[in-house]
Amino acid sequence: MTIDNGLQERFDFGAALIEEAGALAMSYFERVDSLKVKDKGPQDVVSEADVEVENLIRTRLEERFPTDAFFGEESGHGKVADAEGIWVVDPIDGTQPFVNGMNSWCVSIGYLREGTPELGFVIAPAQGDLYVGRRGHGATLNGREIFVSNATSLDEGITFVGYSPRITPDDILPVLDRLLRQGGMFIRNGSGTLGLCFVGCGRILGYVEPHLNSWDAVAALAIIEAAGGRFNSDFLAGDGLLTGNPIVAGPPKLYPALARLLDR
Repeated sequence: MTIDNGLQERFDFGAALIEEAGALAMSYFERVDSLKVKDKGPQDVVSEADVEVENLIRTRLEERFPTDAFFGEESGHGKVADAEGIWVVDPIDGTQPFVNGMNSWCVSIGYLREGTPELGFVIAPAQGDLYVGRRGHGATLNGREIFVSNATSLDEGITFVGYSPRITPDDILPVLDRLLRQGGMFIRNGSGTLGLCFVGCGRILGYVEPHLNSWDAVAALAIIEAAGGRFNSDFLAGDGLLTGNPIVAGPPKLYPALARLLDR
């Protein structure tokens, strides 16, 4: 007999909440020219949409699951160290594309149970896409079951290579060199979460980045695993939840080649 421990209840609630949050985010996107935007650092901005969407998600979760911990990009975290269940949220991943009227942004809600990404909900309203996954129960894109690519070589498709000001050009140029010398090609669209979701549905081969924050990844990693993929087990090791870590994700057969791109 399988012990659920409330996962189905959280899955059902998360699946409804992501659509509500996506609708709110889209309402801001439709009037993006009038939004208040602040700089957080190089290539890093926050808009009132980020704040209000996270407030909505946090309020709904605290009302329904008051004993669960919450970790959001904009509002930070409470006592997550000893929490059994943690909701990890990025209200708008890809804020830079968002505020510039591009469609490569999304809302991300993930659920960790004892350090394992169990549930993932990602909506990209401007693209009309909704990704949902539960570890061990499969993943869907707009209600259709999805799977990672069956490719076995990096020259069979596109790899997402993430980059941010948290690393240097010297960290990323060797990654690109290794990929291109193997006949591979790369993409980056301003949203790490969407890049990971593209891995989950087989649109691209894999994802590598020398440093990614957990709020950009937890939901999508649950989706990837539910879709038959894998990611580096040490991503959330140490202070990974709070400070981020290198990330590698893709199909099991292609994973070793992806990991070598980061010299892992």
